[in-house]
Amino acid sequence: MGKVPTREKNIFYRMDRAAFGVIYGAILVLSILLGMEDKTEEPFRIVVVLFGSVLAIVLSKSFAEAIAYSIETGEPLDRHAFQKGWWHSRASLVTANLPAGLIGMGAVGILSVDLALGISQIYCIFLLTFFGARVGWVVDRRAMPAFLGALFSGGLGLFLGGMKYILH
Repeated sequence: MGKVPTREKNIFYRMDRAAFGVIYGAILVLSILLGMEDKTEEPFRIVVVLFGSVLAIVLSKSFAEAIAYSIETGEPLDRHAFQKGWWHSRASLVTANLPAGLIGMGAVGILSVDLALGISQIYCIFLLTFFGARVGWVVDRRAMPAFLGALFSGGLGLFLGGMKYILH
């Protein structure tokens, strides 16, 4: 018999722990990408704006969490408070890596910038759909709640896209 992996080595355990950051990051990245579709002639600018914006937001969120934690607990604002905030937020930054890389590939001509933007948007919607399904599965351990969770979360991504086209 094979050895059962420990909780920490289980892929779902690690993904579940990163869920907040990935979901938050997917919504951030998708929102930024949707605002950049008319800038396809400046792909390097898109990469800088995308990664720089997500980095600034993640660092701001980490800082805010550290300050709030210190106020809430009365513990000093030290390295551990910042580490806790960073741990909770870093997956948001990681979520921007694939889209930034794809758009960078578009910038150097490996693929078209429009295709890179499209794949990146689908990636973000996939992440939202996956974690929506995951929450439905974790809560009820049945296919229908997982499907409905995926539909709801993926629909949120499509809703953001629709809002962009309506407001643009």
